[in-house]
Amino acid sequence: MTIRDEIARQAEPAPSKKLALGRIAELLERNGIDIDEVGAVKRVSLYQSVTKDNETGEANIHDLVGVQLSPKWAEGPQWPVIQQGPAVKLPAPKTERRQTEWPTCVVIPDIQFGYFHNQHGELEAIHDEDAIAIALAITKDADPDLVVCVGDNLDLAELGKYVTTPAYQQTTQATIDRATVFGAELRRVAPHAKIVWLAGNHEERLSKFLLQNASAAFGLRRGMEPEGWPVMSVPFLCRFDEPHINIEYRPGYPASHVWVTDKLRIIHGDKVHSSGSTSHKYLSNEKVSVVYGHIHRREWAELTRDDHDGPSTVLAASPGCLARIDGAVPSTKGGVDLWGRPVQRYENWQQGCAVIPYNPETGMFAYEQIAIHHGWAMWRGKEYSAPQS
Repeated sequence: MTIRDEIARQAEPAPSKKLALGRIAELLERNGIDIDEVGAVKRVSLYQSVTKDNETGEANIHDLVGVQLSPKWAEGPQWPVIQQGPAVKLPAPKTERRQTEWPTCVVIPDIQFGYFHNQHGELEAIHDEDAIAIALAITKDADPDLVVCVGDNLDLAELGKYVTTPAYQQTTQATIDRATVFGAELRRVAPHAKIVWLAGNHEERLSKFLLQNASAAFGLRRGMEPEGWPVMSVPFLCRFDEPHINIEYRPGYPASHVWVTDKLRIIHGDKVHSSGSTSHKYLSNEKVSVVYGHIHRREWAELTRDDHDGPSTVLAASPGCLARIDGAVPSTKGGVDLWGRPVQRYENWQQGCAVIPYNPETGMFAYEQIAIHHGWAMWRGKEYSAPQS
């Protein structure tokens, strides 16, 4: 008998679906597959194969089953998955935008008016005229009730304690002249404001220079003006008392200050932290919010304390400076060439100013710090660019 004959003799009808499922279940169990882990049976193949017995030479027919399965996880997890949130339609907000009637304070930080003689023998400013122009334009738009110049607006390099090279000598008069013009410019853009100029450590250089080198001239006033400013003082030399300027000068660094509200005061400052966290030094001591200068960096930090009547949050912030930041201003990190002129070296300083709406009754205020970059700034959606020379 041939193998073909034996296949024909032993062939059975195709197994029923029930038999097929039974064989599939046996196949899964034999291979250690949990039927509960099966997601779907994609394909079942039933076929036969023939082998020849080596001893008898007879053909043996074997029924074979091929099953293609997919696990449950192939179609995704069986548990709920993260989906979109519900479609939401909310009513219009009930809060209203109201035009505040709060007064406004503008803070003008360290300008460092001053000059040096460049390689052509011409006076070159160490203050930044572009940054100053932007600060004045912002002041005009803010229409402030109060303007506070935090001090160090005159550098007075040749009156300082450090060795002054010839490049910086004989620049004091030009510095006073420019500061005087600035006072008039500031009054023009803030005609109704109270303007206060705090003495910084650089303004104090003038008084210290007199005491150390010409003490007999310290405190001298014009004849028959017992209440007038000493003639060798910043407010007198810069004409602060004249009507077209009308600036209140507050000497006494570092004690002088301006209270904006009972929760905010402005000082020149006498703290410097090299790692850029001077604001935290103030927060560790101050009981109210403080805006300060002196460091020529923009900083802003807040601290919330748990008080007997609830949380109390105080702010310490510096709006930066309006001086050049490329090494023109004499400093401990600056250097000069063999002719005594400054070598370019960018300090860790940033330019800017600040606008502060405040409520004198509640003490509340909103501190708005404005960054100035290379003669450009943005405030309240308006772009400011210094005029191109």
